Amino acid sequence: MPKYLVTGSAGFIGFHVINALIKMGVEVIGLDNINDYYDVNLKFARLNELGVDRHEGKWNKLLDSRKYAGYCFIRMSIENKEDLLNLFRSERFDYVIHLAAQAGVRYSLENPDAYIQSNIIGFFNILEACRQYPVKYLLYASSSSVYGNNSKVPFSEEDNVDSPVSLYAATKKSNELMAYTYSHLYDIPATGLRFFTVYGPWGRPDMAVYKFTEAIIKNKPIQVYAEGKLQRDFTYIDDIISGIISILKEQKNTPPALIMNIGNNNPVSVNSLILEIERCLGKKAIIEFTQMHKGDVNKTFADISLINSLCGFKPQTSLKDGIREFCSWYLQYIS
Repeated sequence: MPKYLVTGSAGFIGFHVINALIKMGVEVIGLDNINDYYDVNLKFARLNELGVDRHEGKWNKLLDSRKYAGYCFIRMSIENKEDLLNLFRSERFDYVIHLAAQAGVRYSLENPDAYIQSNIIGFFNILEACRQYPVKYLLYASSSSVYGNNSKVPFSEEDNVDSPVSLYAATKKSNELMAYTYSHLYDIPATGLRFFTVYGPWGRPDMAVYKFTEAIIKNKPIQVYAEGKLQRDFTYIDDIISGIISILKEQKNTPPALIMNIGNNNPVSVNSLILEIERCLGKKAIIEFTQMHKGDVNKTFADISLINSLCGFKPQTSLKDGIREFCSWYLQYIS
């Protein structure tokens, strides 16, 4: 039975990836340091959904899942190279899905050190572990933020990405370069995925869909940049997971060092997003327009022709349906 490591397993995308792998019947180890970038109770709730329990208010370092025999969770920081290498040495992973990172464009203006530690040093440690204890395939998270304020749309993997407008974007571009080098030098098959504004149930509280929904329900104002005219290629989580699983199935047919967009290929304005949330909740938002934030970009728009041709990826979820599913989950989560 193949063995998978999923880093960032208590995070939004990681949680859903773990769920999908469990259903495939493979052996999975999830790794996360459960930092406090956002409410850790949401991370604990995700882990609990996967059968990982909390004992006496403290997490054990290694805890077998109660619900799923093929899954266990380890609390560990990828910045700790010695622990990470020991884990790779003992478990001998076949596949690594690396999603752990310090996320958030705006937070990188406040705490740049966190991005260097997690996204640069942590990613280097993952690459070193894959080199010293070879794996069949490394799939890692990049980001649409690497495109910066690219004037050409849709954004193609062939576009120049040498002008990042945030430190977060710069670290993700660095990851792509590092992965290419390790793939070239040490024959590590590696694919980087440039995610485009992923949303859905169990999503991150710092993302627009979650923040706006929460504020509208609580009758609090929402800050909207650039009069709500910024456009994002909102991509529903189920489509993302479907794409990831397709990539894993087709990885033998992909080049050894590859970058692929994974997005909805249909950008919409923030104003349109707010209207959809208002419709679902039956409440109007209290909007405060403000200037565009440093590090933000005007538009994201994924060219998905490459991932479509290699893996058959094609998003199925409209913004209307995706927002309905998110709001339904959120209302149940807070009840």
